[in-house]
Amino acid sequence: MKKKKPDFSKPKPVKKTDDAEQLEGAESEGTAAKQPLEKEGSFQQFYSDKIYFNLPLIVIAGRPNVGKSTLFNVLTHTKRAITDPTPGVTRDPVEGTCFIAGKPVHLVDTGGYKLTRDFASRESEMDDLVVERTLDMIRKADRILLLLDATEITTEDEELMIQMRPYWDKIIGAVNKTEGGKNEGMAYNYMKYGFKNLIFISATHGDNIPALSQALIDGLDFSRVTEGCEQESPVKIAILGKPNTGKSTLSNALTHTQASIVSDYAGTTRDVVEGSFRYNGRDIQILDTAGIRRKKKVSENVEYYSVNRAIKTLDECDIMFLMMDAKDGLTEQDKKITSLAYERGRGIIFILNKWDTLEDGSSKALKKVEEYIHAMFGHMKWAPIVAISAKNEDGLKKLMDTALSLYEQLNRKIDTAALNLALKDWLFKYPPPATKAIHFKVRYITQVSSNPVKFLIFATRPDNVPESYVTYLKNRVREDLGFDQIPVQIEMKASRQKWQDRPEVNG
Repeated sequence: MKKKKPDFSKPKPVKKTDDAEQLEGAESEGTAAKQPLEKEGSFQQFYSDKIYFNLPLIVIAGRPNVGKSTLFNVLTHTKRAITDPTPGVTRDPVEGTCFIAGKPVHLVDTGGYKLTRDFASRESEMDDLVVERTLDMIRKADRILLLLDATEITTEDEELMIQMRPYWDKIIGAVNKTEGGKNEGMAYNYMKYGFKNLIFISATHGDNIPALSQALIDGLDFSRVTEGCEQESPVKIAILGKPNTGKSTLSNALTHTQASIVSDYAGTTRDVVEGSFRYNGRDIQILDTAGIRRKKKVSENVEYYSVNRAIKTLDECDIMFLMMDAKDGLTEQDKKITSLAYERGRGIIFILNKWDTLEDGSSKALKKVEEYIHAMFGHMKWAPIVAISAKNEDGLKKLMDTALSLYEQLNRKIDTAALNLALKDWLFKYPPPATKAIHFKVRYITQVSSNPVKFLIFATRPDNVPESYVTYLKNRVREDLGFDQIPVQIEMKASRQKWQDRPEVNG
């Protein structure tokens, strides 16, 4: 049977300016994009120069739609967990270090505990995976915050309480949605299940959050917690791509965990799931994101915000792994994601996953696919392409070696004196064009930033510098100075003064 040729056709021009709108999967039809899922709030970062070890683990558990993610965001002073009235929004555990009542803890928001009845459905299979992951986190917890809903007691509530009986001494019960004393009569019905103490709260309105915070940390062992200064930042890698390309499988394989739920069900991941590991002496942080698919296939408010979160990781990461199914080739969404990463100056690695499933997995076939991708991105022939099998963990060493090579280039800083010696040589080999219409002189160059790598070139009449000459200088910077695998940005600026004549150079 003849294989379908991958579609590497030229994408249509994108006129939209907003990042989320540039990706068709980042907006949905009707009112989905108009209804905010989250309220605007202040962000708070605790001691960003500190790291903590041996922290107590607090796990938030409960059935879907009781407000776990809202409470997680309140306690962490962030908006990391997606909040929405739709039941079952959170699937993968969302976790982070935060301070509760002045004490550092590791807090985890789990997926909702949901009983399944239609065992033939894909959603039912997903629910089973979420429940399994939730119970696994409960077993590991030092303290369990069991969140309940004041408006009703359901079968899921009762089943979860049965499952948690072996850990009852670690549980703090909190009944949500009791703002201003509302629903308290209903909330007291939970006392019959054997809670020694119940705290009535409102995650949305902040009622009794200080009392809950104190109850959570009372009795926890902080004697083993140690504090240190973070001497070097981890290499942050975001995994992006369309659904079901193996992003979560790759994340789990690299971290040697099951932090991300893996399923054939497209769109499994919704929140950005973080994982960490060390490779060749470096700390690596993996950001497993939601799959980004076309606008017409986005049917939920939740998915709209999941995609936005995925795009926002490009502002946080150093390197983007663009995951592609080796059988499908490059899609329109892949092209747009890559453009966003390129604009931000991120390191980019194209990953051809499931390479082992191809009939022809030879080096010749790989070279042909590389030619397709390079033809698609003529200005990005420097971007590495790595074929892997995330499921079989093949090709991961080459992938991570390549990632560290890119990270080294992203953080390289060239001395201004060395830069201008190189510039002098480039100008000698290929002098600027000089005609009546085009006349300018290149004065000097300096590197203004690393990660992203950006250079500033000063010239007389910078508007007269042809784009072809800027490209020449950019290629020389990339090839001669060791930036051959990453984006390089060059900006032209007006100046009539030579570098060596500047006061700061001559003291």
